[in-house]
Amino acid sequence: MNPTAVRRLAAYEQLSANPYRPWPARITSITELTDKETLFELRLIDDDVRDAFKFESGQFVEVSIFGVGEAPISISSAPSKQGFIELCVRNAGDVTGALHSRQCGDIVGLRGPFGRGFPFEEMKGNDVLLVAGGLGIAPLKSLINHIHDTRHEFGKVTILYGSRSPEEVLFARQFDMWRHRDDFDLHLTVDQPDETWDGDVGLVTNLFERVDVDPAKTFGAICGPPVMYKYVVAEMRAKGMEADRIYVSFERRMKCGFGKCGHCGVGHQYACIDGPVFNYWEAMNLQEAM
Repeated sequence: MNPTAVRRLAAYEQLSANPYRPWPARITSITELTDKETLFELRLIDDDVRDAFKFESGQFVEVSIFGVGEAPISISSAPSKQGFIELCVRNAGDVTGALHSRQCGDIVGLRGPFGRGFPFEEMKGNDVLLVAGGLGIAPLKSLINHIHDTRHEFGKVTILYGSRSPEEVLFARQFDMWRHRDDFDLHLTVDQPDETWDGDVGLVTNLFERVDVDPAKTFGAICGPPVMYKYVVAEMRAKGMEADRIYVSFERRMKCGFGKCGHCGVGHQYACIDGPVFNYWEAMNLQEAM
């Protein structure tokens, strides 16, 4: 084995051996998306640890602000983009507030990745219907961009996104790019339009009127406020999609990442270990999951 491979294997073993240890990462880019959400690009400082860091769309990391604490954040960038990760973070607490006060070049800690992501390989060769609400677009952006990077391996890709207002639409530039591509079918809606909004108004479920689905070759992926899940699943089921081809993310339940604290308990399972991504067949048999 050549020296580079030996170093990378050692780095992978380091990542796996002590999952409690945060690895230092530098903030390399900060993009304000709304007045509450900011997109951070992070780069692990150690070259070998960075090369060994692999993740799936739908997984999350623990972000440490030294002297403050840590918080679980879903990864927004695609696994096919190596060398850095993107995290869309809402300013909603001590840790996230402290992260929002940081600047490019500052150091934070990263643990992970944790959990089970979306079944990307299984989705290949099929159509994909992605439905997001609010901040739920952040983990789905990882999956969408991963599909984009291997677009020839997928059929029709449909994206439905609902937001409270035009000001709260996340990744607006990304949506503009997807909107102008012939191989992405994008539909946006807001609950509270303003004078600048010329799109749909209403619940994201209303957009299903425009969606044609071949249930035998379509996978569904859903992420957003938990209250929307049963209604979106009902629309997918009405289109004939099977329960084991519909995937939901319970990423909002994340806490410690190990199933030790119990905050992410879903029925008899822990979302941070057995999820956060479950297919609907699994989720419907978990007490209080939806």
